[in-house]
Amino acid sequence: MSEQNNFGWPVGEAVSDDGLDIGAIFGDGETADDVNPFDSPAEQKTKLVEPHVRPKEEDSASEPGNRELPAPPPVETQTKPLSKELEENTNPIEAAFARQEEKAVQTAAKSLFEKAPVFSYGSAREDITDPAQTFEELRIAKSDDFPELSEGKRVSWSVEYGKVTKAITDPKGTTIRSVKEEIEQSKAFLDSLKKAKDKNPDCLVKPRVTAQSKGIASYKGVFLSLEEAGVSGKPICIVPGSDGRVYEMRKTELGKFIAPKNNVVEFSEIRAGFIPALPLIPLELLQQIISFFRCYMGEVQEFEALAHILWDKAEQEFTVHIPKQSVSKARVDADLTLSDFPEERYLHYADIHSHNSMAAKFSPVDDQDERATRIYIVLGRLDKFFPEISVRMSCGGTYQELDPGTVFEGVGAVFPREWRDNVNTSVHAAKPLSGPPARYRNPDSFWGDVL
Repeated sequence: MSEQNNFGWPVGEAVSDDGLDIGAIFGDGETADDVNPFDSPAEQKTKLVEPHVRPKEEDSASEPGNRELPAPPPVETQTKPLSKELEENTNPIEAAFARQEEKAVQTAAKSLFEKAPVFSYGSAREDITDPAQTFEELRIAKSDDFPELSEGKRVSWSVEYGKVTKAITDPKGTTIRSVKEEIEQSKAFLDSLKKAKDKNPDCLVKPRVTAQSKGIASYKGVFLSLEEAGVSGKPICIVPGSDGRVYEMRKTELGKFIAPKNNVVEFSEIRAGFIPALPLIPLELLQQIISFFRCYMGEVQEFEALAHILWDKAEQEFTVHIPKQSVSKARVDADLTLSDFPEERYLHYADIHSHNSMAAKFSPVDDQDERATRIYIVLGRLDKFFPEISVRMSCGGTYQELDPGTVFEGVGAVFPREWRDNVNTSVHAAKPLSGPPARYRNPDSFWGDVL
């Protein structure tokens, strides 16, 4: 009779490790290779040394655990409206500010639509009251004031509106209004208006002289005398005459033809005038001189008087010199030596004399005395509250009338802002006011734009 097994296993004896792999049957906590535990030890070793080959992508995809996931749905590419996008992607406060800014831009754009375009050329600026005209029609209208615009082929046009600039390719067939409206409706203009600090830009219509004659053609020449022109090899010669006119000589086999030339395109456009190199004469200094002249306006007899206005190069300011003089009702005889004012330091800038109660007109005597190259001023009607003033220059004895604002500061003073609050201007005014000309403005005065 066999002994009883104390382990309760229905096997009569322990199994040797040589026959079975216990770890393969019951598991030893490690990942087992693909080996049959009931194979013989030799077969198991053969399977263990075989390399493990990964299945191909297409094979693994077919297995239940390696199925390919379905493709995600396409992303919506349609742009949402700005207001909805702001509400979804920003907090309510930021969205409110953005909507307010967008509304402000729309309001500013609406007001710009009603604003007149502006002709801008050099220092000249003027509202264009008839934007229905073409650019060519505007050029013709402005050619009287700006002779360099008289030749249409030499003039090009552009419109600058905020940050947008548009070149005009057909000035004869394009109206100013159509270009302004085209820019206002463009996305580039509205986008730039959102970013710009100035929400009220001007629509500037700008001409530009793009072609000018450079030099003189090879068959033309400019000469100082007819003799010099006659011996030259040029068939067309330009010669100035002693009468101040310009003449043209044309040499042909028939002879030499000479005639006055009215439009000399070979010469530059020149206008007579005075371009000061010094500051404007202070208004206070002029007032002092007026008071001095009025001292010789007696009830019984009147006298003229003379003052010199000098520029002190050391102090960089104007000063007044009253020379020794003998005066009468219509004449002044003065000592002009200026011995106390050496030329190294002082510039004799202007002579100013009075005509007492007479008109401020230069007399034939003045023409004889005022030949030196400088500024000459006459004050008249000194018996009136506001006297008359006339200014001219002498260029080597040739006189040219000048605007007093060319050499004098203008009248003007600061006034309270509330004065203008009580003035309502007509909305039907053809041209908005912008204060007096710049030469009459006091830089400390308030000349705001009319609302």
